[in-house]
Formats: sequence, structure tokens, C-alpha cells
Amino acid sequence: MSLRIPSRTDFEILKESCDWLVVAKPAPLVVHPSSGSTEVTLWELLRESRPNEEVFLVNRLDRETSGCLLVAKSGRSARTLGKSLARGEVVKEYLAIVHGWPEWDNRRVETGLRRKGEFIASEIWVRQAIHPEGKPSNTRFEVLQRWENRFGRFSQVRCLPETGRTHQIRVHLESVGHGIVGDKIYGRDDSAYLRFLADGWSDSLAEELLLPRQALHAARLLFPWNGELTDVSCDVPDDLRCFEVAPMSVVTFKKA
Repeated sequence: MSLRIPSRTDFEILKESCDWLVVAKPAPLVVHPSSGSTEVTLWELLRESRPNEEVFLVNRLDRETSGCLLVAKSGRSARTLGKSLARGEVVKEYLAIVHGWPEWDNRRVETGLRRKGEFIASEIWVRQAIHPEGKPSNTRFEVLQRWENRFGRFSQVRCLPETGRTHQIRVHLESVGHGIVGDKIYGRDDSAYLRFLADGWSDSLAEELLLPRQALHAARLLFPWNGELTDVSCDVPDDLRCFEVAPMSVVTFKKA
């Protein structure tokens, strides 16, 4: 049996000012409209819910990543927040469930990232890979928990990206041997993504990936505004908080 996983539209407003708002984006949900796609997007949902306001998405999250997303209400505030993002003044904190038990508690990964298809054949156009001539990318990791069940060993990891490259956290965790649970591209076998596109979500993919979306959540966002630092947190959603890898098996998350 196979089926498509519908987009979730139940976003929430975590914090708001007259210039910006921070949204709790559910997963799966695409952020921006794209050519040729009829899938609902967060941008469209915000426009529909706020017909008298402008909507400028400042940062991005993958379709299957949940959590904090910063939205500007005017071109002026979008430019200001965008400059803060470019200068590295916006701090983003993620939580991930990964395969295995890292031998380290804290680690910093510093690599170049480049689209894989630019230097070697790849069936997945968007797939990124480590490459010495790629764009510099740095991420700090901290292991928060480790546990084991009949499917293997898993860990909860805090992820602090110092740069903002496409799929950066996912590639860096894969590179150190601890891919994110449910990741169809950077998991144990990237053919899962191709099978998902061709046939939809299936029992075999569920058995292989354990979750229908990647276990990555943007848990906290800090950004400067009007001389002050704004700090916004987003609770871990139920599908990750109660990650059921076996009957009666529940993972309890620590607070970000």
C-alpha cells in the first residue's frame, strides 16, 4: 500500500510585533511557492490569513523540517532582518534525532558544501555533498540523550549552524556517520527519496525510515531588533516528542 503524505496547514504564531512575526511551521509543509507546483505553501497560508499585510519570509526551512520561521511584515523590516541574517547575527538552534550513539558529546564540523550533481553523477538534483571547493559551512553539535531499542541505537542532538547552507545540518550529520531518522535523502539510503517521489509513502519506507519526515526541528531563534535581542522558542511537536519506534516505546525530549 502507498499513499501521499498531505501537507499540514496548522501553523501557529509564536511571537509578533508590528514589524515581524515568528511562525511555528509544521511538517510537512513547503515554505515558498515554486513553478509548476500546486502544493499549498506557508507563504500562501499567511497571505490568506492576513490579507491586509505584506509577507516576507526571512529564513527558510525544508518541507519536512518543523519549527521557528521568521517573517517580516514590510520590505523595510525584511531588508533589516535579512542583513542581520547575512551578518550572522541571527542564531538558529535545532534538535535532531539521529541514528547511532556518537562517541563524542560535543563536536564542530567545518567543511565545504556543494551540490553533488556539479561534480559527480546524482539522480537527486537538490542533494548536497561535502567538497573541498564548496561553500564554507560550519555546524556545532551537542549530544543531549542516547537510547537503544530493538531497531538500534538513537541519539538526540542539539545543532547550532554557524552558516546557512542548503541542507547543511543534514549533510554534516551524515558526514560524521549519524544521519537523521526519517531523512529520505541523507539517511542510510538516498534511494528512499526516489522511491517516495515515484510511489509515495509506503509500508516498506515506513519500516526503513521509521518516521514519515526527517526528525529535525528548529527549536529556537534569536535575532536583534531595535537594539534588543529577541528570543523565541518552539516546542518539539508530538510526532518527534512521542517518536514511536516500537509499541509502547516513547522518547522524551529535553527542553531546548
